[in-house]
Amino acid sequence: MSSCSIQRSKGIMVLTNIFLTFEVITISELMKKAYLFFFFCLIYCSKAEKNQLKPISVKDFKEFVNATGYETDAEKYGWSIVQVNVFDFEIVDGANWLKPDGKNPSLDSLPVTQVSYKDAIEYCKWANVSLPTYEQYWDLVSNDKRVIVSDNKYPISPVEKVNVVGNVWDITETINSNKVRLAGGSLFCSKDTCHGTQKDRELYVDKETGNIHIGFSVLTQ
Repeated sequence: MSSCSIQRSKGIMVLTNIFLTFEVITISELMKKAYLFFFFCLIYCSKAEKNQLKPISVKDFKEFVNATGYETDAEKYGWSIVQVNVFDFEIVDGANWLKPDGKNPSLDSLPVTQVSYKDAIEYCKWANVSLPTYEQYWDLVSNDKRVIVSDNKYPISPVEKVNVVGNVWDITETINSNKVRLAGGSLFCSKDTCHGTQKDRELYVDKETGNIHIGFSVLTQ
């Protein structure tokens, strides 16, 4: 074999080795990137699946107020709305989250009420949590099998013992709107009246309204 042929053969072998090495590195890098992509997807999806709703209790809100000195809208105004039944309400002086009916102190285990959307947002900033959107709320409560406090069968009940749905209405996150959509209904709701324990019910309040049967829940992991 001539020297030219030998040199040509060596050149081809070198080029072939370079190509194969490049191909192996490329496949290896792609595999690493694919692995990392699926790994992060798995972590993200796992976290998303662990999202839960936590109804905020009087005790939770008290910790926030004690830490920050925050004053709610109802406290600033000196009055708030006390719902008597699904149709009737009263404007009561001194009604706020500490005394929802204006007279009797609330219990730490009960859901905090007489809070507005603005109050809920301030709590969320402090606790590093967020309000659910209306759709998130209903997605997350779908597996809650605890008793629903509605139809005036029970009084407002401790948050740890009853379904997130019912008990008190929950404030949800607004999206490009000055109106706040409430979710879940309250102890006053029934199929024959407000029907608030059903997703298709629409009820809105402004961002400063408080009521004895309106509270809020937050997204947790």
